[in-house]
Amino acid sequence: MQKFLIVIEKANGNYSAYAPDLPGCIATGTTYEEAEKNMYEAVRMHVQGLTEDNLPIPRPEAFSEYLVFE
Repeated sequence: MQKFLIVIEKANGNYSAYAPDLPGCIATGTTYEEAEKNMYEAVRMHVQGLTEDNLPIPRPEAFSEYLVFE
């Protein structure tokens, strides 16, 4: 099992997503849920393509944390 962090951001009228550990792996959607679903498929296809091309799958190293300020 592999775990990749994805970042979903609100853009101009839609949402965009990317995976910091998978350069070039991006997706968009008109809603947060659609962007998340599309990104799941993008990551799956990206990793599948790397595997088919006998290229190494990057080791997941990105992480996230919320900082709370008062």
